[in-house]
Amino acid sequence: MIDSKIRVLHVAPSLGSGGTEKVMQSFACNMDREQFATAVYSPVNGPRGRLLRQSGIDTYIGTDLLRVLEKFKPQIVHLHRAGWTEPGSLRPFKLAGTPVLVETNVFGHHDPSPEGALIDCHLFVSEFCASRFEKINSIKVSFPKYGVLYNPVDTDFFLAHCPPGRKIPTNVFGRISRADKGKWSRLAYDFLPALQHLVEQRKLPPFTYKIIGGIPDAEKFVAENGLTEFVRFLPPVLDDAEIADFMNSISFLAHANDTGESFGLVIAEAMAAGLPVITHPSAGLRDNAQLELVDDGKTGIIARNTREYGQAVHFLLTHPEEAHSMGEQARAKAARLFRAQDIARRLGEIYHELLSRKEADGRAGQSRSAI
Repeated sequence: MIDSKIRVLHVAPSLGSGGTEKVMQSFACNMDREQFATAVYSPVNGPRGRLLRQSGIDTYIGTDLLRVLEKFKPQIVHLHRAGWTEPGSLRPFKLAGTPVLVETNVFGHHDPSPEGALIDCHLFVSEFCASRFEKINSIKVSFPKYGVLYNPVDTDFFLAHCPPGRKIPTNVFGRISRADKGKWSRLAYDFLPALQHLVEQRKLPPFTYKIIGGIPDAEKFVAENGLTEFVRFLPPVLDDAEIADFMNSISFLAHANDTGESFGLVIAEAMAAGLPVITHPSAGLRDNAQLELVDDGKTGIIARNTREYGQAVHFLLTHPEEAHSMGEQARAKAARLFRAQDIARRLGEIYHELLSRKEADGRAGQSRSAI
């Protein structure tokens, strides 16, 4: 019976196709349904709403969050948000008397507001985010108030659909992101003319660069530099099956994003598919968790500038055995650290511990009031 289960409501800003929403979907779908009755609330519907409902997860869409809380009566609300102050957004949970509030803090920001104090546990998505949070805010990251929980990746699915023995094209590589300028760096295309020159000199076989999430700047660069024979811009993908098909069509992932990654979901998915990843450091205190995922020379290559980025692409194109070895090391790391079922199990343990602590605090408070 549902009443014997712990009721968990995941709250996301939308049910769109972004990484935050995908992580929420993975948590909701991978929680132990013998222990937890899970539902999802969002003010904005989107394609993930359909996927959630197909998986048997109830969704509540609209602006009246308080009514949803009164109807579903969650014991735990799990927020998926940037981490900074959002005035008024937490008030419904106070009014409804929600026992436990958990936050997946996507970007590692600090909410010093009185409302922010309502959150019982802030979970950072990488060790980088936790470390930067400590450094900037002089707040110790320690459980139960703070912790680190990597984003879940369905590594079992990618192992089955992108198996180690599959035929990998040696002259095709790719990039995948949202079609958002904020998810790009010029490193993602500035290296192309140098490789084009090598092809013209017959020092490099012709190659194909597949791009999901192209932006006008990239498309203009490709057109103006006569690179259209090397670059294919593709439509967006939504689910893991579509992502696996894309990963099976390339030999490595070319990642470049000036703002960096607080985790790097696409990087982790490429690793789970057995692909090495080229990425780069971010400047200053920008997100840099991509360096936490990619181990230079082991699971991919870290490039610091356009020349190094082009050299990394050239190396992986011309050294398929080394690329394959890096990819399999990447797969092993992803399975060890990001496997969705393991991450969901750990989240369930966190839920239980937070509820136990809240119940113990309540009993202690009753005892003190009786004295």
